[in-house]
Amino acid sequence: MFCRWLSIIRRRRASPARRRCSSARGSTSAAEARAAALPAQAQVVICGGGIMGTSVAYHLSKMGWKDVVLLEQGRLAAGSTRFCAGILSTARHLTIEQKMADYSNKLYQQLEQETGIQTGYVRTGSISLAQTQDRLISLKRINSRLNVIGIPSEIISPKKVAELHPLLNVHDLVGALHVPEDAVLSSADVALALASAASQNGVQIYDRTAVLHVMVNDRTAVLHVMVKKGQVTGVETDKGQIECQYFVNCAGQWAYELGLSNEEPVSIPLHACEHFYLLTRPWETPLQSSTPTVVDPDGRIYIRNWQGGILSGGFEKNPKPIFTEGKNQLEIQNLQEDWDHFEPLLSSLLRRMPELETLEILKLVNCPETFTPDMRCIMGESPAVQGYFVLAGMNSAGLSFGGGAGRYLAEWMVHGYPSENVWELDLKRFGALQSSRTFLRHRVMEVMPLMYDLKVPRWDFQTGRQLRTSPLYDRLDAQGARWMEKHGFERPKYFVPPDKDLLALEQSKTFYKPDWFDIVESEVKCCKEAVCVIDMSSFTKFEITSTGDQALEILQYLFSNDLDVPVGHIVHTGMLNEGGGYENDCSIARLNKRSFFMISPTDQQVHCWAWLKKHMPSDSSLLLEDVTWKYTALNLIGPRAVDVLSELSYAPMTPDHFPSLFCKEMSVGYANGIRVMSMTHTGEPGFMLYIPIEYALHVYNEVMSVGQKYGIRNAGYYALRSLRIEKFFAFWGQDLNTLTTPLECGRESRVKLEKGMDFIGRHALLQQKQNGVYKRFTMFILDDHDTDLDLWPWWGEPIYRNGQYVGKTTSSAYSYTLERHVCLGFVQNFSDTGEEQVVTADFINRGEYEIDIAGHRFQAKAKLYPFTSLFTHKRRKDDVELSDLHGK
Repeated sequence: MFCRWLSIIRRRRASPARRRCSSARGSTSAAEARAAALPAQAQVVICGGGIMGTSVAYHLSKMGWKDVVLLEQGRLAAGSTRFCAGILSTARHLTIEQKMADYSNKLYQQLEQETGIQTGYVRTGSISLAQTQDRLISLKRINSRLNVIGIPSEIISPKKVAELHPLLNVHDLVGALHVPEDAVLSSADVALALASAASQNGVQIYDRTAVLHVMVNDRTAVLHVMVKKGQVTGVETDKGQIECQYFVNCAGQWAYELGLSNEEPVSIPLHACEHFYLLTRPWETPLQSSTPTVVDPDGRIYIRNWQGGILSGGFEKNPKPIFTEGKNQLEIQNLQEDWDHFEPLLSSLLRRMPELETLEILKLVNCPETFTPDMRCIMGESPAVQGYFVLAGMNSAGLSFGGGAGRYLAEWMVHGYPSENVWELDLKRFGALQSSRTFLRHRVMEVMPLMYDLKVPRWDFQTGRQLRTSPLYDRLDAQGARWMEKHGFERPKYFVPPDKDLLALEQSKTFYKPDWFDIVESEVKCCKEAVCVIDMSSFTKFEITSTGDQALEILQYLFSNDLDVPVGHIVHTGMLNEGGGYENDCSIARLNKRSFFMISPTDQQVHCWAWLKKHMPSDSSLLLEDVTWKYTALNLIGPRAVDVLSELSYAPMTPDHFPSLFCKEMSVGYANGIRVMSMTHTGEPGFMLYIPIEYALHVYNEVMSVGQKYGIRNAGYYALRSLRIEKFFAFWGQDLNTLTTPLECGRESRVKLEKGMDFIGRHALLQQKQNGVYKRFTMFILDDHDTDLDLWPWWGEPIYRNGQYVGKTTSSAYSYTLERHVCLGFVQNFSDTGEEQVVTADFINRGEYEIDIAGHRFQAKAKLYPFTSLFTHKRRKDDVELSDLHGK
């Protein structure tokens, strides 16, 4: 079937002619600006005249910031924006990405009317194909999330696919997702339209002007204006300097290089790969402009109408990274054709559309696309330099995200925070460790194929591993530990018993009951009945000390709970923003009157450090130190933990001698200076041991040796997750975020509004306490769900109350105690007109709930936090009634 096209392609391989797309047009305003000298100063300087930079400029000007300068090293829209395939798709896995794409769609629709510039916008709709049942499940999960945020979509049959797109071969399909409002358009023209509108609103645009580096303050005052150390003060260009307060790096694939060129380097982890797509001449009867875009992820290709013919590309299994050495092209020219490389995608295309054999190939476009280590774009303020913002790394979705991402970043700059939770996209989710060129090159070779790979729950990246490890890594690995990675740190998921088929377990990927179910059950049982050890060394650990009372004073201002507690006490608390939302969730131990030990989730290391440094005074008598690497953390969970520790320390560890939430330095075995804390992050009895790394192996060996008589075993984070979720414990980054307040998640006890001094977020909490909350953190226990046969909830499932959508789950796990699935999530109260209303405890308790798992709704019982524990002993699921949970 493919002979004719493939023979043509083989002939074309002999002609290595370099093919280039037509040049992008420069805007009139940019041409005029070239003749003028750069301004001496501006409030904001944006680097990059592609769709990201112009979108940020457009939205800043709409929000009232007019003193903005946009600089482009070549011509506007002449970078990777020019080569974009022009597909706008809202069918995304992350809700924040769906919202960005939906906003972009609405924005682009009205741009032509606003600016008079044609963008080629055509609403075609899109069809995402499924060749397997697992792929269809993935699409059903996306469909459920699209529907609840107001994006029309539906799961359709192969027959319906053929009706919508008669040229498609549908014989191998099991279904598809149809999103009728998706569109195609010209990304270069969108960028020019955004630039035109921004210019009309006062933004100054200069093309052919290169940013050499960003100037960062290292003094206390610049031009008689007090500027904190480590803050943007201006940019150096090839045409002179511009002083500014804010800089935005929208330099696309050159964002990494530009970040490193600063006086204070900014790490922006991204890397380019070659991306190929095919253009054909029109059909004899040209395709209608409204022909739906097709995404065939199992075939690794996408297809759209292009001038009556087709444009088709994909994400191959063997991508070609480029520019690792930092090669610079002012305007990205079409790279070399590579038909050998493209042939697998071409074969897939011909299988999907056999009639393409009759079309003439116009060209094979090869252009660079930028990818990030986790397939999510990068936005936000640098943790190293205040006023330095980034919007880059679009993972081949720049057109879809451009409008929404530009809006969120502009909100961030103008208001101090975006209107949505964007932590999954925040630059501060990465550390410097992800900026190695070798790491980025290897990771993007894995990331690009993953764009279309089926991603089942709990999958892990395979490249860039064993980067950060505990001193116990080899010891645990030899005992069967299976690993996952968090913020570059290896963490044990669970431990495979010797009798298990390791290969089969590693290859098991499913939306249903996983093969590790029984393994985790035995670890949870051991935590409940004996004692387990979990290596939790990856947790972020800071020490804050001072020569006087400065440490206590600044922490009282930064944290919502009262930290003026006796030495040795542990306080659960968090840092809030001005809106009362959680910037951090942590536990703090008072080591002495002038020293505090702070423990936070693993992925908060950069974010917490940046928040603390931003708000702490420049005081030589106040010291903040990251001691994450100094301590190995072992979590001893279970009723026999007290026996193990008593025997190793020759000290009484009973509650009378060592009360809950207490910290004390002790000897464990031969090792001195072990910080022992009576907490486990699970609600189960036990202790956290923070061990200087040189003693880690000794302490671990002693604990395991003494613990043998008490039934000790290793456990992993999957067991920890099950334990904490069934106890209704919220985790930051999963359940809590910068838009979640303590009053919304039952954490009033962790806030001391009357502790005798003000703290960040206090005013917002006082208002919320008076006015009521508009969402409440709720536990759901699935009722009619068959763990063995039904699809599992994982996260992000829509929640329905009395048939009406009220929120989404934030995390879920199987409770081995209840023998049911438990989901956590927030419930909102929407009026008939869609307005948010106060959510009371009565509103929660009077509702009948369902959890939507890939389109199937399961009944669930809801309860608020806190409640009287029912987990003191194991019960059969038929014995567990909602009345056992006494909510407030």
